[in-house]
Amino acid sequence: MESCIESKHYAAVDIGASSGRVLAGWVEDGKMSYQEVYRFDNEQKRVDGHDCWDVEALFDHVVAGLRAVKDQTGQAPVTIGIDTWGVDFVLLDEHNKIVGDTVAYRDARTDGIYEVADQIMDPAEVYARTGIQRQPFNTLYQLLALKNEHPEQLEAARTFLMIPDYLNWRLTGIKANEYTNASTTGMLDAEKCTWDTEILSRFGIPQGIFLEPTTPGVVLGELTADISEKIGYSATVVLPATHDTGSAFLAVPAKDDNAVYVSSGTWSLLGVENQHAITNELARKQNFTNEGGYLKRYRFLKNIMGLWMNQSVRREINGVDYVEGKTSHKALMDHKVGFDELRTLCREAEPFEAYVDVDDDRFLAPDSMIQEIKQACAEGGEPIPHTVGEIMRANYCSLSRSYAKAIEGLRELSGHDYTSINIVGGGCQDYYLNQMTADTCGLPVFAGPIEGTCIGNFIVQMIAGGDFADLADARACVARSFDVKRIDPKGAQA
Repeated sequence: MESCIESKHYAAVDIGASSGRVLAGWVEDGKMSYQEVYRFDNEQKRVDGHDCWDVEALFDHVVAGLRAVKDQTGQAPVTIGIDTWGVDFVLLDEHNKIVGDTVAYRDARTDGIYEVADQIMDPAEVYARTGIQRQPFNTLYQLLALKNEHPEQLEAARTFLMIPDYLNWRLTGIKANEYTNASTTGMLDAEKCTWDTEILSRFGIPQGIFLEPTTPGVVLGELTADISEKIGYSATVVLPATHDTGSAFLAVPAKDDNAVYVSSGTWSLLGVENQHAITNELARKQNFTNEGGYLKRYRFLKNIMGLWMNQSVRREINGVDYVEGKTSHKALMDHKVGFDELRTLCREAEPFEAYVDVDDDRFLAPDSMIQEIKQACAEGGEPIPHTVGEIMRANYCSLSRSYAKAIEGLRELSGHDYTSINIVGGGCQDYYLNQMTADTCGLPVFAGPIEGTCIGNFIVQMIAGGDFADLADARACVARSFDVKRIDPKGAQA
């Protein structure tokens, strides 16, 4: 640790939909290093019939994590950056008090919202203006649902902050809407990168609650005196790409411009970086999105269900006595099953195949993921999985096929061919999925780095801090700093 203390330290706060962590990062001898210093659960709570985030608990964890940076490394970071998931938000009133509850994107309040929204504006027009993939939890639809259920809350609102915006405000006292996260709302003009006043007006959303979007790399400000006292040091908050996918894409050490990127976790964000948004009708029909990126690039991608279905199956079999089919699986009842064991069962179930549409809204939050998968297979005329291994095979087959279809869509829309798939994030450790992806897509897969989101968060801070000249310099450092594994399609030459 002595040598790294001589290097400038940075703090990355990365919060996902199920957990968060705080890491210290630095550059030494031409390589980037990091150390996780704090981890915490991000759990939803049921409030007044809605699934909500406990943003006060999240903030307390951020403070505890920032204190741990100095406690565990012996060095205070010079800057701090926060990234989280997209679409969710906090409303503040004229006294800067939270209005209502911070409802989570998987909540059912947007069920049936398309019928209401499409009477207000043609979805084709919304897409042409914003370029954002149509999903029921888009912030636009959440605000419409709030307006219908609690119009008084929207009337009382004076400031709109997304989750990382809110946490940054609590740290610095400075309010800002960061661009990459704002782009996920479905309310930002894709070309102008500002709030689309026509959409806001048509949907009856007060325009005065929004702040002009601020781009990644901007120095937001210093920690307040109160926060500095609590964590034991002073530091500056720098805006990374506060949308976690925006940060993850920055960490991809692609060898050339012919790479498809996948940020793999609960969601799989599969796409490419473009200089301009693609908002034509073909892109809309294929449900591609144009999310904002660093340097106002566009992440042209598909938001695919990802490992959520696997995670849900694991929670389900660990929470109930679910054993069906082979008696050899009785052991599942006696201990908590991990993902490695599930993959072993999956291999045992080969060559079983069944396919479902992983992007069907029915898989967002079913009462039983296992039963939902079975029902979808039955309705689609697919073989019905009966064992845990067959359920997992159906998930893996379906997800890898979804990747292949998305890449075909990219080829069609861009007129460009792709020669590799670069996977970052926690899901890049799933080598069963990586191999299936390589086989199904017919392309080599490069898996890693694992902590793509945190590394991307560090990259923006380190560019601002002078450790890297630019993004190309930073990505070159990532390539030589972290292990990236190559997985070729079976039968292909490496």
